[in-house]
Amino acid sequence: MYKLCFFVPEADAEPVKAALFAAGAGKIGDYDQCCWQTSGTGQFRPLAGADPHLGQLGQLEKVVEFKVEMVCSDELIHAAVAALKQAHPYEEVAYEVYKLTDI
Repeated sequence: MYKLCFFVPEADAEPVKAALFAAGAGKIGDYDQCCWQTSGTGQFRPLAGADPHLGQLGQLEKVVEFKVEMVCSDELIHAAVAALKQAHPYEEVAYEVYKLTDI
């Protein structure tokens, strides 16, 4: 089992989560579409060569984003990350994957 965490603009959170749920992420026992999300402010500055979804080249951008966390089974984690990258509006997706241990 893995934990997948990612950051997404508030306006894009539901479609991105839906893509991950469709890929099989967010299932715990007899429950599906499970996740945890918290709101915060992300910031970035697009550099030369970037094609930003939000913001202008060379200017600092601050965006209300969610950090979304969900579990994913071993056999589906690669498909889930691919679904995340496909559905996410940013050209560089910030995400983390952690291997979980059952104790």
